[in-house]
Amino acid sequence: MSWFKRESSEIENPGANGDEEKSVRTEGLWIKCPGCRQTIWKADLEANLNVCTKCGYHFKMGARERIDLLLEPGYELVDGGLRSTDPLSFVDVKPYKQRLKKAQEQTGLDDAIVNAVGQMGPHKVVISAMEYSFIGGSMGAVVGETIARAVDRAREGKMPLIVIAASGGARMMEGVVSLMQMAKISTALAQLDDAGLPYICILTDPTTGGVTASFAMLGDLNIAEPGALIGFAGPRVIEQTIRQKLPEGFQRSEFLLEKGFLDAVVSRKEIKDYLIRALGFMSGPPSI
Repeated sequence: MSWFKRESSEIENPGANGDEEKSVRTEGLWIKCPGCRQTIWKADLEANLNVCTKCGYHFKMGARERIDLLLEPGYELVDGGLRSTDPLSFVDVKPYKQRLKKAQEQTGLDDAIVNAVGQMGPHKVVISAMEYSFIGGSMGAVVGETIARAVDRAREGKMPLIVIAASGGARMMEGVVSLMQMAKISTALAQLDDAGLPYICILTDPTTGGVTASFAMLGDLNIAEPGALIGFAGPRVIEQTIRQKLPEGFQRSEFLLEKGFLDAVVSRKEIKDYLIRALGFMSGPPSI
């Protein structure tokens, strides 16, 4: 009968047979690709710039990772230190202040944006990169002000501006304050255009809502990563509104390129070289 009984040591310590130790050692080392559903060794994924080695699916990247990818070592982070003040004392499932505090602790950022100035090949540029893991990359007063400062910095320093968009749209916990950022950034970009300085926007997955409706589509050159969701309202909302089935791949970057809403779809591995060539055409040779 002892054959049918579990040893007391196994009951008290389920890892006595080594299964628990095995799961702990492998936990977090593998990731399933949403594109091809294959399991990928995480180290291989990171070495490949967070692009699936099997199907080319582009995973999300943090703002600092994107800046590291595009700028040469020694770049400078600027325009930091701004934090939202929760102007409406907003509460839904939980207070907005709690959401902000949690996002700041998890990301180590003040808000969903990082500005940097540095060298990209022969070109000195200003980059403003959005952080999707900070409340969905939503655009509130701090994001709007930080991007506007990047625009002003580019104009005053006579440098090209590159914005990397990754956002669910305007941050509605800040109400009309968040919506005002659309006009604020667009006005600043008009001044940059008057100064004859290039503005390039890189749209990543996802770029939606008020961000798409404003600065994300105002670039002199609008580039997207492969497979990125780009639009205002989501596909499900649109289908429910118009009561029609949407085309295959609707609102994905390849579909938008075909319809003329984008200038190019460029893979992550090629984006830096592409930008350097583009800035060479748009800015002329760098001054010596």
